[in-house]
Amino acid sequence: MTAPQTPTTAEELRGAGLRVTAARVALLETVRDGDHLDVETVASGVRERVGHISLQAVYEALHALTTAGLVRRIEPPGSPALFEGRVGDNHHHLVCRSCGVVADVDCAVGHTPCLTASDNRGFSIDEAEVIYWGLCPDCSTPRGD
Repeated sequence: MTAPQTPTTAEELRGAGLRVTAARVALLETVRDGDHLDVETVASGVRERVGHISLQAVYEALHALTTAGLVRRIEPPGSPALFEGRVGDNHHHLVCRSCGVVADVDCAVGHTPCLTASDNRGFSIDEAEVIYWGLCPDCSTPRGD
C-alpha cells in the first residue's frame, strides 16, 4: 500500500481554480518557506526564484492566493500586512512590541473556543482573530553593557 502523495504547488493552484504560472508557484512556495512575510520580502523571494516580477503583480497574486484560501493575510495594528502559509486552522499570533517579530500560537484550549462569543448579536461566527502583544524572549532579556 502506498501513502497518499502530497499535491504539488501547481496542483494546489489548479485545485483552487487559479491559473498556474511560474510567479504564482514561486510566490506560494516563498510564503510557505517564510514566516509572516511582508510584501517586499515576498517579492524578493519570488525574484530569487524566477527573476523579475513587479510589485503590483505580487500584490495581485497575494490577493488571489488569499481569496483562494492558500495564503493567510494578517494585519497587526501598526504593521504592514504580513502573509503566511499556515491556513485552515484557528491559530493566533504573538507580536513583540519592541522588534515586531510575529509568532504563531495555537488556539488556547479545545476546538475553536474563541468562536463562542459572549453575545454573537445574531452573527454566524466562523473565525476569530486574536493577537497577543508583549515582548519576545530576545527583547525581554536584559542585556549587559
